Amino acid sequence: MKLATDVLQVVSKQPYGIPDYSIENGITYINHNGRKTSLKIFGEHNLMNMEGARCVCNHLGIDDDAFYEMISSFKGAAKRLEFVGGNNTVSVFKDFAHSPSKLKATTNAVKQQFGNRKLIACMELHTFSSLNENFLEQYKNSMSLADEAYVYFNPHTIEHKKLKPISELQVKMLLTAMI
Repeated sequence: MKLATDVLQVVSKQPYGIPDYSIENGITYINHNGRKTSLKIFGEHNLMNMEGARCVCNHLGIDDDAFYEMISSFKGAAKRLEFVGGNNTVSVFKDFAHSPSKLKATTNAVKQQFGNRKLIACMELHTFSSLNENFLEQYKNSMSLADEAYVYFNPHTIEHKKLKPISELQVKMLLTAMI
């Protein structure tokens, strides 16, 4: 197992967390070296991922100033808190958050970013796990910060995936638990 030992000798562990940031008028800014850099991404889960990328870049020889200059134009991963459109009072995002924890992180991020606005959250149950009646309870409180929450599911999808049917009542109970 010499290869595994060799790899472990070059691996370094570096702790990181959420960087210093602020939100102003729906825009997230990273605060570093006395400067503020605006970002196109937001949400603490995205900021933590960004901080991990900064640490890797530092290890590769890219300094913080260069990193923040480049990250300021990064729009994020496709279909993850992706901006669809909006104006000064409405912002629309699509997000393919499949798990309860990702749904909660997304809902929390939008509410934090636009706290003065009404948050209407819509989700579709469509993965194998989300369409399983035993898994539905995992979504409890996942959209609790939404002012209005809607859950959609297509019975034909359940049939197509050969899953046990779920009822509108089960989904309504889920929605009640989510908010």
